[in-house]
Amino acid sequence: MKTVDLDKNVENAVHTNEKYFTCDICGKKFYRKLLLEKHFHLHTKEKPYSCYFCPKAFSRKSDLNVHLRTHTKEKPYACDLCHKEFSLRIHLTRHLRTHTNEKPYFCDVCHKDFFNQSNLKRHLRTHTNEKPYFCDICHKTFSDPSNLKRHLQVHANEKTYSCDVCHKAFPRKSNLNLHLRTHTKEKPYACDLCHKAFSQKCHLNTHLRTHTNEKPFSCDVCHKEFSQKKYLNQHLRTHTNEKPFSCDVCHKSFSQKSNLNQHLRTHTNEKPFSCDVCRKDFSDKSNLNRHLRTHTNEKPFSCDVCHRGFPRKSNLNQHLRTHSNEKPFSCDVCRKDFSDKSNLNRHLRTHTNEKPFSCDVCHRGFPRKSNLNQHLRTHSNEKPFSCDVCLKGFSLKGDLFRHLRTHTNEKLLSCDVCHKGFSEKSSFNWHLRTHTNEKPFSCDVCHKDFSDKSSFNRHLQTHTNEKPFSCDVCHKDFSEKSSFNRHLRIHTNEKPFSCDVCLKGFSMKGDLFRHLRTHTNEKPFSCDVCHKSFSEKSNLNQHLRTHTNEKPFSCDVCHKGFSEKSSFNRHLRIHTNEKPFSCDVCHKDFSDKSNLNRHLRTHTNEKPFSCDVCYRGFPRRSNLNQHLRTHSNEKPFSCDVCHKDFSEKSSFIRHLRTHTDEKPFSCDVCQKGFAQKGNLNQHLRTHSNEKPFSCDVCHKDFSEKSSFNRHLRTHTNEKPFSCDVCHKDFSEKSSFNRHLRTHTNEKPFLFL
Repeated sequence: MKTVDLDKNVENAVHTNEKYFTCDICGKKFYRKLLLEKHFHLHTKEKPYSCYFCPKAFSRKSDLNVHLRTHTKEKPYACDLCHKEFSLRIHLTRHLRTHTNEKPYFCDVCHKDFFNQSNLKRHLRTHTNEKPYFCDICHKTFSDPSNLKRHLQVHANEKTYSCDVCHKAFPRKSNLNLHLRTHTKEKPYACDLCHKAFSQKCHLNTHLRTHTNEKPFSCDVCHKEFSQKKYLNQHLRTHTNEKPFSCDVCHKSFSQKSNLNQHLRTHTNEKPFSCDVCRKDFSDKSNLNRHLRTHTNEKPFSCDVCHRGFPRKSNLNQHLRTHSNEKPFSCDVCRKDFSDKSNLNRHLRTHTNEKPFSCDVCHRGFPRKSNLNQHLRTHSNEKPFSCDVCLKGFSLKGDLFRHLRTHTNEKLLSCDVCHKGFSEKSSFNWHLRTHTNEKPFSCDVCHKDFSDKSSFNRHLQTHTNEKPFSCDVCHKDFSEKSSFNRHLRIHTNEKPFSCDVCLKGFSMKGDLFRHLRTHTNEKPFSCDVCHKSFSEKSNLNQHLRTHTNEKPFSCDVCHKGFSEKSSFNRHLRIHTNEKPFSCDVCHKDFSDKSNLNRHLRTHTNEKPFSCDVCYRGFPRRSNLNQHLRTHSNEKPFSCDVCHKDFSEKSSFIRHLRTHTDEKPFSCDVCQKGFAQKGNLNQHLRTHSNEKPFSCDVCHKDFSEKSSFNRHLRTHTNEKPFSCDVCHKDFSEKSSFNRHLRTHTNEKPFLFL
């Protein structure tokens, strides 16, 4: 280091009879010897002026005087316009320019104006990239001395300024002043356009750019512009992949300090931000702000195209891509594009099978945090989302939103092709594929394609035979969560879905929707071939196979094909003789659930299907449909051979066998064939001498149900068959039919 000789320097200046005194180190000139002496203290680092209150020392007396005002709170310079006080005259001078909007210092490069020279100097370094100030410890360079000063406190960890309210310490006085405003709620900086107030000047400046749309910070790599320097710095790390912030616990690295702070709370479980309305705690301030909007229903971010409001900026950005169809995020594995980064990340886990979120109770892994949160509620039975209209609780927020639409009948999404409205995005997307015939989900095993994810997932389990959901009551396993939940309601008899019209309860939401169509007579599913309408999609799919003759379900034993999965399952039980459904009353077993339900009505005498014309009740829907044709005289089934019409399909099929002489039902004892299953059953009783039908009055037994019914009428004298011509009544249908021929003179049977 160059030796400083003050006396020699002054002597040389006087000896040469110069009008000023020059510093040999930096060349600066002074008109007075005293000023040169004071200036030399800057080079020698000598600080002869000490503060009476704190250990701080200064090289100049004027600096000490300024510092003393921080202790005495003296502010001798006041603004005549707003009466704000300052400890330094230069601060007052700068402040006055905020009233006059005077900016006397401007940049020769970009012509930007500044209130003071120091700001101009700092700005010029953004053009020159000059960083003349460096740290002696880590050699990091800085463009501004204040930044260097702040940086040095990182090494010293010195926090000399303490808050009198909460005793939190800060390395800088400015930090303390900013912190004090969190206690006083002071927001001295207000926006002239929208009058929003801020506690810091930098926050106001940042906010003003939302009005001017100014983005002064530009990326040299991709030329993307940003409104704040910190956003530019964060963005630059996407090019360099730099992650300078590391967790001391798990050593995970982050590109942003805020992300590290949020991550640290996952280790400490700290939630310092609390909602004043519902007292819910949050680990992050931004999450609290978003949560508060659920109480205020505030949607500050609006779409310029359709004017729809959103509570979050990210929601708006995602929504805008629905208008532009922009999908900037692409999968490197399958090249699929996504409009949202989070969707891409979730998609990538389908390739890696990564499940980073694990349940502490059962240790099950999940690919998404939201899936884990939903799963945890199955252990806690927590339903934090409640409907304000009917007070019903929900474990998922999405379920609550969908439920609310049942009250408002709101349908936000409309199909551009057929203009049909939908209340749910998933239903809307699924519907669009009916127009495009798109099947984006493909099985890697058999290459079968599917139009929706749920069908695809169900199909995958046919290859793996995986059944991860097990019932604790009967230990039955299920491949799908929805099937598992439906099964549980068999044990609990829970019927959470209720009809608003007749108050009937249902265990499944789909059953409720189907039931509602019995009130509205809505048939939204239409056949493109014959234009027949159906109330259920499954019925339409079954109907379409009558045109294509498609039978996708094949029996491995007898190779018989079936157009319906339910018919296929019932058929399989013929080979296995499996009867999994048992009656709790008489313990009779059934191979089909519908047969059990019909059987139960023989015990309860329940007849849930009623005729609107004569109000007669029936235990089965098929019985009602057959009965309705007696009023309408409809006979939709016609024989191609003799053109005879039938009101029932079963009667039609039996009739066809009179032409083909087909007898598909054979007796295992005597090999006799029968055209009808009922005839075979009756015949079998001739071998077993079984008479299952017993009269409670006279205890007479019968092998056939029809004979039993006829016998009962001998006790009740019931005559249910009435002639419309002469009003004569009959107890038996055969006698009734014979009587009708006396009016028509019909002679149907001719024996040769």
